[in-house]
Amino acid sequence: MNSAALSAPDGAVIMAQSGFAHDLARLLTLQDASTRTVLLGTGLLGLAAGVVGALAVLRKRALVSDAVSHAALPGIALAYLTIGGKNFAYFMIGALLTGLLAAMTISFVRTLTRVKEDAVTALVIGSFFGCGVALSSYVQNRGSGDRAGLDTFIYGKAASMVHADALTIAVVAAACLAVVAVLFKEMRLLCFDRSFAAAQGWPVHRLDLLLMGLVCLCTVAGLPAVGVVLMVALLVTPAAAARFWSDRFATVVVLSGVFGAVSGVLGTALSAVLPTTAESLSRGWPTGPVIVLVASLIFAFSVLLAPRRGVIPAFLRRAAARADGREPSGRGAGA
Repeated sequence: MNSAALSAPDGAVIMAQSGFAHDLARLLTLQDASTRTVLLGTGLLGLAAGVVGALAVLRKRALVSDAVSHAALPGIALAYLTIGGKNFAYFMIGALLTGLLAAMTISFVRTLTRVKEDAVTALVIGSFFGCGVALSSYVQNRGSGDRAGLDTFIYGKAASMVHADALTIAVVAAACLAVVAVLFKEMRLLCFDRSFAAAQGWPVHRLDLLLMGLVCLCTVAGLPAVGVVLMVALLVTPAAAARFWSDRFATVVVLSGVFGAVSGVLGTALSAVLPTTAESLSRGWPTGPVIVLVASLIFAFSVLLAPRRGVIPAFLRRAAARADGREPSGRGAGA
């Protein structure tokens, strides 16, 4: 079929697909100077979030990470009300302080009372995030919410990132990775045998708080790109996917970082080139949800096809064992 035989709608679809592939290739190869900063920033963010998130998941602190992420919103609003204007550095400080306050609140209430950790965490998520929504609504009702950019911190808007934001993310990511590298042995023992670490005289409570501090740093660094609502998904999803591929602590941490970096770069690129409607070729998908969707696809691929724990390989092993007349052995998916 030649091009003249194409109907107008078919030709438009082919042109749209060609333009999509070309734009995506330009972005992923860093040829577009205007988006190079954003891609590098979200890639570094995904790397740091994946590594720190792996520690949080293995330490069984995923729900606490959710609380810390949601607790960042009131800190942003309070920072804006304090300085009366938009300043990303002050927003980060405010989000970091309220995030640490949420983590310490969970730790102290769990230690001093008989309330279970999941109940305390749910209470902290609701109270801190509710306070943040109320303060954000107050700021927007003053007629300055859009100028403050508070609405972009809920779901993220990577297109608004500038070079200074990417540099901040790079510094935060490097700091988090450096701390994990220096305390790698301590973090590994904390994740797998906290009682033994305490018996050896290690400051396990301080290490726990340090881990939550790293989660806070990753969260506040990811506010411009992913937002407070979905940042926890970028922390947890790459780690959950990496767990399907290996039982080794170091391998899981490295794979989680790689999955996070891929999610950040590919999600940002897709959000920039995907058409918003079938009829329009205008660009502008929200960056945070697309990054999380890419991470979720990586997780789904891991669940289905990971060699040792994937659903399909496990099913094939059991089928082969039954065909040979042997009792199926080995762990199933997600074991």
